[in-house]
Amino acid sequence: MKEILLCKYGEIVLKGANRRFFEDMLAREMRYRATFFGKFTVTHAQSILYIEPEDESADIEGMFEAARRVFGIVGVVRAAVAEKNMESILAVARDYLPAYLAGHRTFKVEGKRGDKTFPLTSPELSAEVGGAVLSACPHLRVNVHSPEITVRVEVREHAAYIHAGQFKGAGGLPVGTNGKGLLLLSGGIDSPVAGWMMAKRGVKLEALYFESMPYTSEQAREKVLTLAAKVARWAGSMQVHVISLTEIQQELVKHCDEDYFTLLLRRYMMELANRVAKEHEAQALITGESLGQVASQTMQALGVTNAVARYPVFRPCIGMDKEEIVQLARQIDTFDTSILPYEDCCTVFTPRHPRTRPELAKVEAEEQKLPFDALCDAAYATKQTFYVKAEF
Repeated sequence: MKEILLCKYGEIVLKGANRRFFEDMLAREMRYRATFFGKFTVTHAQSILYIEPEDESADIEGMFEAARRVFGIVGVVRAAVAEKNMESILAVARDYLPAYLAGHRTFKVEGKRGDKTFPLTSPELSAEVGGAVLSACPHLRVNVHSPEITVRVEVREHAAYIHAGQFKGAGGLPVGTNGKGLLLLSGGIDSPVAGWMMAKRGVKLEALYFESMPYTSEQAREKVLTLAAKVARWAGSMQVHVISLTEIQQELVKHCDEDYFTLLLRRYMMELANRVAKEHEAQALITGESLGQVASQTMQALGVTNAVARYPVFRPCIGMDKEEIVQLARQIDTFDTSILPYEDCCTVFTPRHPRTRPELAKVEAEEQKLPFDALCDAAYATKQTFYVKAEF
């Protein structure tokens, strides 16, 4: 019995003249992921992406899990293929569905006649298949209002497809359809979630990590690269740029008011992010900041940081509380890595009494105690780039 994957579109169906562009980007991403699991044919028609194994060696289970992490898809099902006649459809339903219906007590059938030349109406198709299911699974009862599981029969252009139980996809828009963003990736919980959220809106990611060796460790860098790899399972392969802030932080300690350390450091980070974005043609910066979560994330503090930015700064976590962010981190499998106890640069030289309502003029006065551009030049010269390949 032939089995394929059916991937249902999300927002793509709302696109007008640009819809083909979104469909092609989605199919291209799915074809790339399919290479990890064997030989598959990927096609799209009638708001469905069809993923068909070319031989028995293809890993359809692995492909199924990978397809669920592709942005742009809202539902994925494993479906049996039948010829477009009732004899074939009923035979496949009797043979294929019992394994998926085991353990359930009630069901209903939803028929969809995408091919209007098919002789039965959708309700008639549902009734026929329902009878076949009851004959193969006598323990089941029909419940059309609140079934435990729904069997679907879709008669489409080339074949009929029979399946039970649709699994939720990633949603959103295909990666790359909304430009490139530079993610300021720390070792914490929030920034990987922020990157994932923007990738869900179609943004292709690059990442920038700041380190402060010897105050931070090789393990801290490896932790961030691991986080990038976990995000890449959803967002695709990415470059991770690493810049040292050690000299900048040492100069801040020597010459500036301790209360302003964090704010000043974040302004240096923003300037360096501007430069990376320009060099690598990103159109926006992405951070994991949440309003009021820490002293540097008050409205006034964010304004001081934004004053340096030359690109739009996307903060998708800005209105979320910590528990909401943690739940998402668990969902995308970054949480356990994020809580590994390795210091990042933001925890080095932390002021005892950080300014929560800073005035931009006073911050700029502190900043003028140091050669801002020269320190940024020196820091940028330390930039290293790592390629993180998506592993599915």
